[in-house]
Amino acid sequence: MNDRRNYRQTQSQDRPAARRWPWAGVLLGTLGLAMVPTAALAAGDPTGGDPGSQDALRAANFSWVLVAAFLVFFMQAGFAFLGAGFIRAKNTVNYLTKSFLDFCMASLSYWAFGFALMWGGSKAASGLDDGNAIIGYSGFFLTGDAYDVDTILSWFFQMVFAATAATIVAGAVAERTKINAYLAYSFIVGAVIYPIYGHWVWGGGWLGSLELGTGVKDFAGSGVVHAVGGLVGLAGAWMVGPRIGKFNADGTPNKIRGHNMMYVLIGTFILFFGWFGFNPGSTLAAGDLRIAVIATNTFLAGAVGAVAAMYITMVRTGGKVDLEMSCNGALAGLVGITAPCAYVAPWAAVVIGAIAAVVLIVSLWFVESVLKVDDPVGAVSVHGSNGLWGLLAVGIFADGSYGDVKGLIVGDVGQLLAQLVDVGVVLVWGLGTGFILFGILKVTMGLRVSEEEELAGLDVPEHGTEAYPADTTATAA
Repeated sequence: MNDRRNYRQTQSQDRPAARRWPWAGVLLGTLGLAMVPTAALAAGDPTGGDPGSQDALRAANFSWVLVAAFLVFFMQAGFAFLGAGFIRAKNTVNYLTKSFLDFCMASLSYWAFGFALMWGGSKAASGLDDGNAIIGYSGFFLTGDAYDVDTILSWFFQMVFAATAATIVAGAVAERTKINAYLAYSFIVGAVIYPIYGHWVWGGGWLGSLELGTGVKDFAGSGVVHAVGGLVGLAGAWMVGPRIGKFNADGTPNKIRGHNMMYVLIGTFILFFGWFGFNPGSTLAAGDLRIAVIATNTFLAGAVGAVAAMYITMVRTGGKVDLEMSCNGALAGLVGITAPCAYVAPWAAVVIGAIAAVVLIVSLWFVESVLKVDDPVGAVSVHGSNGLWGLLAVGIFADGSYGDVKGLIVGDVGQLLAQLVDVGVVLVWGLGTGFILFGILKVTMGLRVSEEEELAGLDVPEHGTEAYPADTTATAA
């Protein structure tokens, strides 16, 4: 049984309007279903009781989890800066809009449906009793017994993770995807794709209970968050096709440079900082002193990922230092350490981060030159490929010092076998659901903007404005 569940058990007691309106209807319907009289449904503990009666540790744990969630929420600003910097100026408003609204869409669908599907049956908190090893079915809309402070704390922390998985895809399909189709995707990933796989690993499902090693271990989401987001992004980028001019007639790729490296660097710093909510926050306990090890491992893996990517690129380019690759190298190291961060020693974190840089560079080449997939920001390689590497790293480097999770370095092959099963499952789930979802959107809404819109840039056709207008003279509203 996974660490999250154990902890909570101890703590709880100009296009046709018809193409746009169906999703507005889904959202309004979702909100309408929630507007039932909650007084009759409330049977949990929405007040948290008398504050004066709460012990200091419980209050500290609540504060720690909320602060960590706030840090993860702030990572959305990092994704916005990073992706906007990697793309061309003519698509900046479009990317920023998607990066902002996918978070909003996914968080609402996770509130309505996803949280119940993911945590129902876990009994991790009030109102989450019903579910099985495949899917949960209690806690919808946070009503009934789920209207409880412990449950809602859990929802808030898990919501920012769900929204992170959704926003990873924005970069992979940037500069050529219709915004209405993208928002439809965002709703579904928060409602179904992310939570069902998350249930299998974290919510008391079959992967977390696998009788190999201690069951699948993914401490903060290399697989649940990053691999899912990256693999769905790969499916989406494949289905929407490459940007005009990305590949030559003979299939060789061209470099389409982004417009603002300052944005890329700022985004990287914000994401790096937010990761200290992502990984240490996943202890869910301020009194768990392993936080120090987790934070250190997180930092070291990110730092060495940046340095390793820099030196590899210098060798390949005759001594030129590539800031873009260094930033992605840092993020790759952070993704790689996310699953094993609690289970490994600092020296192992350095090795994991260095290997993550290699995985990044090999994956970038493979995705672009072999698969012929256009991924403008490298999301598939940073999050998808290194999410898989992070899962494997648990089975290799876990030293048994936390949660009795032991990998190959201490002679236990069982954990590695469990992690290999998880890698296979997330590959099938992420790619399978991604192709199905984007395939449905392609034949219904359509995925790709017109050639004219793509060449002109999506900011004016999709939004009626530019990020950097040349003329600021007042015009009629």
